[in-house]
Amino acid sequence: MTVTLPPELERRLAAEAAKQGLGVEQFAVKVLGESLPSDRKADAVALLQSWIDADDAEVADQKVTGDLLIQSLDADRLSDRKLFPPELKGVTW
Repeated sequence: MTVTLPPELERRLAAEAAKQGLGVEQFAVKVLGESLPSDRKADAVALLQSWIDADDAEVADQKVTGDLLIQSLDADRLSDRKLFPPELKGVTW
């Protein structure tokens, strides 16, 4: 890809690249990569994969924490209807 920059922008780009000890092309790639929105789908997939790859102790800790949270949410209700009924675990939550 070739991009034609206005002379003033090219000068500023070269000056900032030099300050950071990078070539103009390297710096331009860095700036573009940092300024473009991230690929949210790829980020979500990476997060889910990290959860899958987590060691068993970490998963066990997360399960305990999740169970305590669910118990607390159900205990602090004015209604007798539970937010997380055990019979619907794995079905709706």
